[in-house]
Amino acid sequence: MRFRDKIAIVTGGASGMGKEVASRFVAEGGSVIVNGRDTAKTEAAAHQIDPSGKRAVGYVGNVALPAVGEALVKTAIDRFGRLDVLFNNAGIFGPKPFLEVTEAEYDRFLDNILKGTFFTAQAAAKAMKAAGRGGAIVQTGSMWALQAIGATPSSAYSAAKAGVHALVKNLAIELAPDKIRVNAIAPAVIETPVYDTFLTPEQVKAVLPTFNAFHPLGRNGQVADAAEALLFLASDQASFITGVVLPVDGGVMAGRQ
Repeated sequence: MRFRDKIAIVTGGASGMGKEVASRFVAEGGSVIVNGRDTAKTEAAAHQIDPSGKRAVGYVGNVALPAVGEALVKTAIDRFGRLDVLFNNAGIFGPKPFLEVTEAEYDRFLDNILKGTFFTAQAAAKAMKAAGRGGAIVQTGSMWALQAIGATPSSAYSAAKAGVHALVKNLAIELAPDKIRVNAIAPAVIETPVYDTFLTPEQVKAVLPTFNAFHPLGRNGQVADAAEALLFLASDQASFITGVVLPVDGGVMAGRQ
């Protein structure tokens, strides 16, 4: 088991990629703090991951507030005695033309994606450095930070995710002396509940299949695809990998058919 006795925090862990990562981390021997903003969903996710409550703990809070990141780290240490991995996965998505984006909407993307990632990583890195065992920080970036897609205008989201990618490079160098590795994935279309936040259920069923052909491999990604990449980067199998933004995109960044 890759994560036997390891402890992780998963932000945005109540659904989608985050929940899948948390579930698999526990299945491979670890324990997790599952973070989300919705109390019922977060508690339900933690219970589903580990009904005993011994290896999965829910913590409700918005990581856009630096105090929440600090509290997550404290909870991991108080409950499990250590912190080995941070999956910085929390975020929001919603296409909107650049000329229509308001200041409040811009701030919401930057706060929930970039600020939350920055300060949660800072809190985790401080704890990992103090413990002296090293660790891994794995961010969820985005293909939209690497390439603009006309069908889904997302300038504010993309700018925030590009900041997450830049953090990977900077933190990888700064934290390398402390044996803390920092990497990210850059997913293309992954079929997660995030689309339910700005589309009706009927629209999701109609729209998502139209993106299958966008990927050279001919299909949208699934949460398992993203989770496998995230878990690999967190594991000792990737012990000589840091500062990498790994596309998990069905070939989109390679080119077009």
